[in-house]
Amino acid sequence: MIFKHKTITIFKNIYNRHLCISRHCSSGLNLWDEEISTEIKQKIENHWRDKIRLDNFIETDTSKEKYYVLSMFPYPSGFLHMGHVRVYTISDAVARYQRMNGKNVLFPMGWDAFGLPAENAAIERQTEPQEWTKHNILHMKKQLQQLGCSFDWDRELTTCDPKYYRWTQDLFLKLHYAGLIYQKEALVNWDPIDQTVLAEEQVDENGCSWRSGAKVEKKLLKQWFVRTTKFAKDLLDGLDDSVLQDWRDIIKLQKHWIGECNGVNFDFKLTDSDSDEFLTLWTSKPEYIEHVKFVAVNVNHTLARREGIKSGERTVKLSVELENPFNKEKIPVYVTSDIEFLPMTDSYVGIPVVLEQATDFARTHNIPYSSVPIIEPEQEIKHRQQEVCNKAKQLNIGGYWTSAKLRDWLISRQRYWGTPIPIVHCEKCGAQPVPKESLPVELPILSKVSEKRYLDPNNINEMFDKEKARMMTPVDLYIGGKEHAVLHLYYARFISHFLHSLGLLPEREPFKRLLVQGMVMGRSYRIKGTGEYLPENKINILDLKRNKAVVKDTGEPVVIAWEKMSKSKYNGVDPDDMFRNFGTDTTRLLILADVAPTSHRNWNSNTFPGILNWQKRLWLTIRDFLNHRNNLPPMISEDQFRSHDDYMFDSRNYYIKGTSFNYLIAQQLSVAISKQQGLTNSIRIILIAPMAPYFASELWSGFVSAPNRLNDSEEILWDKSVFEQKWPQTDMNYNLDLVCQVNGYENCVVKIARSDIEKLSKQEAIKIALKQKKVQNILTTRNILDAVYTIHTGCEGIINILTDQPPAKVKVQQAEN
Repeated sequence: MIFKHKTITIFKNIYNRHLCISRHCSSGLNLWDEEISTEIKQKIENHWRDKIRLDNFIETDTSKEKYYVLSMFPYPSGFLHMGHVRVYTISDAVARYQRMNGKNVLFPMGWDAFGLPAENAAIERQTEPQEWTKHNILHMKKQLQQLGCSFDWDRELTTCDPKYYRWTQDLFLKLHYAGLIYQKEALVNWDPIDQTVLAEEQVDENGCSWRSGAKVEKKLLKQWFVRTTKFAKDLLDGLDDSVLQDWRDIIKLQKHWIGECNGVNFDFKLTDSDSDEFLTLWTSKPEYIEHVKFVAVNVNHTLARREGIKSGERTVKLSVELENPFNKEKIPVYVTSDIEFLPMTDSYVGIPVVLEQATDFARTHNIPYSSVPIIEPEQEIKHRQQEVCNKAKQLNIGGYWTSAKLRDWLISRQRYWGTPIPIVHCEKCGAQPVPKESLPVELPILSKVSEKRYLDPNNINEMFDKEKARMMTPVDLYIGGKEHAVLHLYYARFISHFLHSLGLLPEREPFKRLLVQGMVMGRSYRIKGTGEYLPENKINILDLKRNKAVVKDTGEPVVIAWEKMSKSKYNGVDPDDMFRNFGTDTTRLLILADVAPTSHRNWNSNTFPGILNWQKRLWLTIRDFLNHRNNLPPMISEDQFRSHDDYMFDSRNYYIKGTSFNYLIAQQLSVAISKQQGLTNSIRIILIAPMAPYFASELWSGFVSAPNRLNDSEEILWDKSVFEQKWPQTDMNYNLDLVCQVNGYENCVVKIARSDIEKLSKQEAIKIALKQKKVQNILTTRNILDAVYTIHTGCEGIINILTDQPPAKVKVQQAEN
């Protein structure tokens, strides 16, 4: 390696001494005379698999900054698919990168092991679901290890293990004691084949179960609920927390799911019920809650179903009444189509005089009401609302701001293979929580089934140690599929907010950064008339660019499309086949290349040559380097040397800056690969190590074995592996970009040496920006409100000047320009 700050004289002296040092931490296979092939790659992988040193998270090490990388639990279906390969390759590359940057990295793995698929598979095979699940986990774990994932397996969790679900039951009890668990009858989606409750997202657009294909029925069942709406306003406000980074459109999805928290929920008891049965009612006018005179529900409401009200009946008064908890008045309930219900709601709180629609309905149906003192001004309204909400909280009947559409979390129990709810049903005392010391409540072990946390995994005394949680949370980077961007993240955030309210977690939000990776898509072939999917070997492709193809046997036209990989669509790729045909590291590079992690990846073998040729060039580079060092050519002139030195300085710094930026800041790993491909001619092996650990280890072994070294600096640890090297840094005298923005839009770039740009204060950065003509031109019609200065160490600085909006005429003129 050649660096610009070294003098030519030093290089001459070192060169003349012909230093011959060849010790290093672990020798490679030394197959440099052979052409790189899949067989050679697999030999390399087998050689290095158990030799790469992994620095797992050390709880007692406070000298390093912690970095918590978490990828979503896989369901142990028995085999990895390419979606798994993508998410765990991304997360592993990030974990390895952060370790090489001196971080104390927590990188755990677990298994989402409960669920109906395992139970159905066990029924089909006449075995126990626990044995089936255990077998699948062992196989998938072996595949992940083959993939080269550097998980801390000492922290491995399995959700069906009583040692784990003891603490999910403990969490249930904590929610119960906090008044956030209740049970009531609800109208649910029922799968008549699987005999289980389905969430809304498990029902397709045709009203069929995504799992069994059966037509879903609506059924009244007594269900457990978690009162997530109590935290709705906190969860909505938390989405504006500055701790959240790179959530992008996920914030919009979460906000849309929660809705505008412009009303309050109250629980009204049913007066004729022997139990504590209640309805949760939402109103945008909580200050007038004592003046409710009726409640209207639509025909799909639980009460309407219970009394057998049919659609088509315009307005029917039900036999049940509700009790207003604030004044004990009896409130009639009507099933009606005369009320315009808010979207995604099935009830309406009637407050005549205050609400025009309520007044009209009360008059039409002779519901008595009296005048209502209107509360004014705004300050008095807010004061009254606060009084009502505080009283409701004291009575434990709601009083929390939420949206009209948001519902509490219905806990869909599995038929058998799921966590037992730690509640005992007593004939005398009713539902009673199991004492904490009696946990876990374990599933009964069946001989066969008939048809009809990561932070502190070995803690046996508590869910997790608060001090460990303070040190390690929140998660620095959470990685998973966009299909989980709403419900899964919403419930995970709710639990985190709840545990924070108990003082168990230091932060409300569980995840700082979010990387939502796109799906891996395969090309599918479907008969145009019937929609039947066919494998590619039964298709005659006429013109792939125009998506023209026919069935070989019949000549029927075929629809070609990119769809999510699936066995049923014959467009899946088996990762084991990829490992066998290309090797692990090549598979990792292929899954990361070409497109950003957040975009869908169309799996097409036409893109493979780029990566294969790059690996070949890297292999030949080390081979040529070794030949060169073993047979030293004549010295070049000082002018030539200076020219090469300048080129290496610029090239090295440019690509290190770009690669580091895309690993750490942009998280565009595909761009990081393209940067490294550009760097191949001025090679820097360390940069590829997080993505291709085995291949990089062999390249590094070849590099450090070369005789006649020119570099005796401490930058390279010659007797250490590639993963024990320090991540390459841009030189302090290399010019970085100071990006000058106005309201987030780039106007110009100023080149400043790294040693200077990283010392700049916010005010100094502003001064530099204000001297630039392009910035001055923008600011002629605007007033500066504030500025934000961000420095990405070793990569770039960004000064963003925030202004008010320009006059409308100027806006029009700019648009015309």
